[in-house]
Amino acid sequence: MADSHGNTPAAWTAVLVSLVGFVIGAIGTSLSPINWPLFWIGAVIAVAAGPLFLVLAKMGLHESGH
Repeated sequence: MADSHGNTPAAWTAVLVSLVGFVIGAIGTSLSPINWPLFWIGAVIAVAAGPLFLVLAKMGLHESGH
């Protein structure tokens, strides 16, 4: 495994965006009654982390700083 495995700005940004999406979705499902629009907004944000990572990686932010 590479020394910088997961320790790049692209990886951290994608993880944080995904985490925000999961938190928003979890809040939507824990409300009574379930807030489906909030859940789907969280799901879209979480899924958007993948393409965001690819864009940031293409910009060179997935390279080791060493």
